[in-house]
Amino acid sequence: MAGSVSDGRPSRLVALQRLAIEVGRQAFERRHPQLALPPVAALICAYEEEGNIGDVLARVPTKACGLEVVPVVVVDGGDDATDRVAEEAGAITFVFPTNLGHGVALRVGYDLCVRGGAQYVVTLDADGQNDPAELETMLQPLVDDQADFVVASRRLGVDETADRYRRVGVVWFAWLMNRLMGSNLTDTSNGYRALRASMLADVVPRLVQDQYQTAELLITAMSRGWRVTERPTVWHERASGESKKGGNLIYGFRYASVVLRTWRREGGGSGRRPGSPS
Repeated sequence: MAGSVSDGRPSRLVALQRLAIEVGRQAFERRHPQLALPPVAALICAYEEEGNIGDVLARVPTKACGLEVVPVVVVDGGDDATDRVAEEAGAITFVFPTNLGHGVALRVGYDLCVRGGAQYVVTLDADGQNDPAELETMLQPLVDDQADFVVASRRLGVDETADRYRRVGVVWFAWLMNRLMGSNLTDTSNGYRALRASMLADVVPRLVQDQYQTAELLITAMSRGWRVTERPTVWHERASGESKKGGNLIYGFRYASVVLRTWRREGGGSGRRPGSPS
């Protein structure tokens, strides 16, 4: 019987995942040989979001904090025209031949941005819940060297959604994260993030989650001594379509499991690790 990896999937499935990523990478490199990115990459991972992503990309600013911005889209498989819409909108687009999971798409996107020479990476959702006009607000603490990781907070800003169970979940997960990590954050499950590329280069090789990667990224970064702060933003209703995250109960259980597993893996969040920033 094949061996297992840390999340319990058979190793043959990991090999197939790597093959799918490599197929996407080869196609990407044929379209974008020797990619050189400007200082800021607006990274969007999208799965069947053809109805939303065009409007999101149209609102991504060309400059923020005086720095050039380029949108980078990782299309996580799917059967619709998300890839075509992204390319027609002028985004640098990487396409998986099949759906691999949001966490995998983010890891590939992070690696792409770091290798392409971006100094900063801002991640936002493809469904319209994050406002690209707030990108400069997210980026400013990095440019001012006040932080290495900026998390958007709908609790410090405005939450326009009507799902009260998700709102309770946001509060509970923040409490859990703060209890484990000794932090003081208000929104630890927000996908709108601004990240220093040097931090990503250190943290990304440690990431393993195919889904619910927000918690894994945040815990790993804090455990390795990188500076984390928050900025208030507006959290909009999804522009159209349905969430791919699953029901509230399943989402909450899986997210909590990722928090606890990552916390244990990183040594209980205690102290700086070898190779982390001084």
